[in-house]
Amino acid sequence: MTMSVPPLRLFLAIMLTGLLAGCGDLPHPFQGNPGATAMRLAVPPPSRLSVPASAKAMLPGPASALFARDISQTLLGQEVPAVAQLPRPGDWRLETSAALHEGMVVPSFSIFSPSGELRGTVEGSPLAPEPWARGEPAALSLAANDAAPKLASLLTGIQAAQMQSDPRSLMNRPAKVYFTGVTGAPGDGNVSLARQMAAALPDGGNVIQNTASGADFTLRGTVKLSSLNKTTDHVEIVWTVDAASGKEAGKVAQLNDIPAHTLDGYWGDISIVVAREAAGGVRQVITNNSGRTNKPVSPPGAPSGPPSGALPGGQRGHTVEKKQGGVSGRSSS
Repeated sequence: MTMSVPPLRLFLAIMLTGLLAGCGDLPHPFQGNPGATAMRLAVPPPSRLSVPASAKAMLPGPASALFARDISQTLLGQEVPAVAQLPRPGDWRLETSAALHEGMVVPSFSIFSPSGELRGTVEGSPLAPEPWARGEPAALSLAANDAAPKLASLLTGIQAAQMQSDPRSLMNRPAKVYFTGVTGAPGDGNVSLARQMAAALPDGGNVIQNTASGADFTLRGTVKLSSLNKTTDHVEIVWTVDAASGKEAGKVAQLNDIPAHTLDGYWGDISIVVAREAAGGVRQVITNNSGRTNKPVSPPGAPSGPPSGALPGGQRGHTVEKKQGGVSGRSSS
């Protein structure tokens, strides 16, 4: 629901996990949401995860190979670069096994580093033994789809452990943000919004720099103003965050219907409040794509300490876009 407010009383509310703190009891007509999928970080996988057929899976040979392919395909859906083949030098490896427990088959999945170190194990849901022993495709597909998100979560924890031990990672230093400015705004909006965002975004966890060199993220703002009728304009302000790879990490949009010609001249206090509240959404997108909130997973038998093998590659955002309430967001678990 939108509402019109007088000039210089234009306020914004960004929805994150809940509504961010407002400005007293004043109205907050702008509403936005960086997207539910932006609330989590996409799995930062190893350079490649090999998924060979396993003689320990209690499956006949052809079914074991089919199960390896099913697992690799479901992991690809989790943005993990998995391949159904024997490991090559430098590959991480997924070993599948199965055991009977209380009359049911329980699959188990273990991840090994390139050096052969066991980094973690997850169990699948119990399955009926007869379809499993026959290698029925439906049973294999069910097990693979059940295991994929669990393995993705484990890989996130493994990556977080590596980041924790790396002083150069975003877990241990501020994110460097290259801000390209704002375009499309009427009046002095481009200059005013850019100036206020540059002041509002830095918070100790993020710093703004003037060049693209070495930046972890790039931020750009765009404004689109359209006339709904003689008395009402519609304004859309979109802040887009791109990762260093060039992929979109997240997006925060602010939408509102306002009295016509409100923004034709000086934005004044409007730009202060818009930028201040939008900065909270931008910071959330950066945090979601930094790995800072992920819980590190130590190797079995090692409660703490860095893993023995590095997981190449940086953090990436999801490429699935979700639109809700006029707001679009991408993430990047």
